[in-house]
Amino acid sequence: MAKYDKVMAETVFFPGANGDVIEGYFARPLGPGPYGSVVVIHHMPGYDQGTKEITRKFAANGYLALLPNLYYREAPGAEPDDASATARAQGGVPDERLVGDVDGASNFLKLQANSNSKVGVIGYCSGGRQTFLAACSLKLDAAVDCYGAFVVADPPEGAPLKVKSLMGKAANLSAPLLGLFGKEDSYPSPDEVKVLDDELTKLGKEHEFHIYEGAGHAFFATDRPSYRVEAANDGWQKIWAFYAKHLS
Repeated sequence: MAKYDKVMAETVFFPGANGDVIEGYFARPLGPGPYGSVVVIHHMPGYDQGTKEITRKFAANGYLALLPNLYYREAPGAEPDDASATARAQGGVPDERLVGDVDGASNFLKLQANSNSKVGVIGYCSGGRQTFLAACSLKLDAAVDCYGAFVVADPPEGAPLKVKSLMGKAANLSAPLLGLFGKEDSYPSPDEVKVLDDELTKLGKEHEFHIYEGAGHAFFATDRPSYRVEAANDGWQKIWAFYAKHLS
């Protein structure tokens, strides 16, 4: 008998920061659950097909998953590349607004009838930084940072992202943190990962970091030359084990 995943994925709208109604991509199993939930934070290229595929992957593996369109206010209905360009021109998503949008997404997920009320967050690239920010600003149950840049250091002069280091918020980390990084990455570099690792260890924060040899930035991105199949496959296994432990 053929096996298939009973999941549904669709566009939804929910209240984000300041009560603004924003767009999201919601994927979930159709069983009774209860299921843990994941807020998926997209990378700077935006609310694209690759990140929607990741959101469906969580649903197929037994999680409610919501991908907020962080650029919806700037460019409602725009193609991802155009929306990303608009957001970049404005310096990226303001940190305070990001926290409000993730909080709104978390509340949306908790209200689902088949939710177990546990919520994790995961993000890639700029979304990895925003994952750390959310986990230091909200009460969450688990956080996964996939090569998030500019947690330890400010962006270099001239970078499109106008944000600041988050090291001053590390003491407020509310959830266990899994970090997945490439050794050949520059943003963040292995030295920056070590600085964050040391700081979280000093603060007594539960975390585990993994740095992959031969991988650079965006090694999870199957549609880019940066994709590294062994690192990505191992990273996914670590994500499944981590969420099984903290979101079950």
